[in-house]
Amino acid sequence: MTKFRNLFWIGAAVVVAALLFFAFRPQPVAVDVAQTKRGPMIVTVSDEGRTRVRNEYVVSSPVAGRLLRVEYKAGASVHAGDTLARIRPSEPAFLDVRMRGEARAAVDSAEAALSAARAEQERAEAQVGFAQMELERVESLRARDLTSVEALDRARLELRVADSALASARESVRMREAELAAARIRSTQPGTEDDGSTTSIAVTAPVSGRVLRVAQESESVIAAGAEIMTLGDPNELEVVVEMLSTDAVQVEPGADVIIDNYGRTEEPLRGRVRLVEPYGFTKISALGVEEQRVNVIVDFVGPPSEWSMLGHGYRVEAAVVTWSEDDVLQAPVAALFRSGGQWAVFRVEAGGARLTPVEVGRDNGQSAQILSGIEAGETVVLYPGEQLSDGVRVRLRDQG
Repeated sequence: MTKFRNLFWIGAAVVVAALLFFAFRPQPVAVDVAQTKRGPMIVTVSDEGRTRVRNEYVVSSPVAGRLLRVEYKAGASVHAGDTLARIRPSEPAFLDVRMRGEARAAVDSAEAALSAARAEQERAEAQVGFAQMELERVESLRARDLTSVEALDRARLELRVADSALASARESVRMREAELAAARIRSTQPGTEDDGSTTSIAVTAPVSGRVLRVAQESESVIAAGAEIMTLGDPNELEVVVEMLSTDAVQVEPGADVIIDNYGRTEEPLRGRVRLVEPYGFTKISALGVEEQRVNVIVDFVGPPSEWSMLGHGYRVEAAVVTWSEDDVLQAPVAALFRSGGQWAVFRVEAGGARLTPVEVGRDNGQSAQILSGIEAGETVVLYPGEQLSDGVRVRLRDQG
């Protein structure tokens, strides 16, 4: 009986010990995992960009006046020399009572000055006639030796002086006639047949292309140099990417560009860097931060039919390729962390996490180049937390 009791208590103790062991033993940590792999890898710098016509032509008003209604609409095709708009030069301002009186007085003054100039011309003509007759009389007397040589020279001089006075009087008459004409024009009210308001100036297309934008369509008064419309060729599009200067220094002309997020879910468009502008500029971000940016000019690669849906000023996202390799050992960036001053990952091996130092090369924000430490096809833990350490048992999160 005593022997049976001892066996009973020994068995009970073993069962309790087993229950306590299973109850308090460390539970496997649930983790997310991914596989390392070999394959092509690219590193890019990206930013927002906008499309623009490579050669944009702004058609503006050559004079101030009244713009007649523009018949062309955005998207219309034009040829060089086509009349795009017509402008009537500015009409004279309306004259109030005081200005009208001043204008009439100016006309009367100009008429009086013209009359005086004509009278002066008549006097000069009379003097020329008298000097001519005097010269003929002195020449006749001199031929009979009845007068001196000095008298003959004096008569000739008086005729030359009279001719000069007549020429001056005639020019004075011409000047007074012009002043009278100007005074009469200044006294003209708008809308009369003498103000030239029926004359219009044609504004022609400088090049062949399409109308990108009509800035002023309705008939209105317009200033000299004001924009009427913008012309360009939509088949000559380029992309302007305002890139941070710290990213632009990594970009070289000729680099491949991936153009995406332009409104369609099809394959990204391809481009190539043509120019990194040498002049940077300051731009205020949406958060109010000053940023130094540089324009990177990108040309589309491929036939225009691939990007014919885009127009001038459309938003796109451009990723410029700064480095690429065809066969690279890669691991997710989410699996990397710093341990002991170097990069490391947790490999999943026999149900446990194994701390493994690795040497990292380039990364593109999603995958990192692994130079040494692990091989392709190994399972690594994503987003390792503080619960993980070397040797800790793990289980896949979706396995419960």
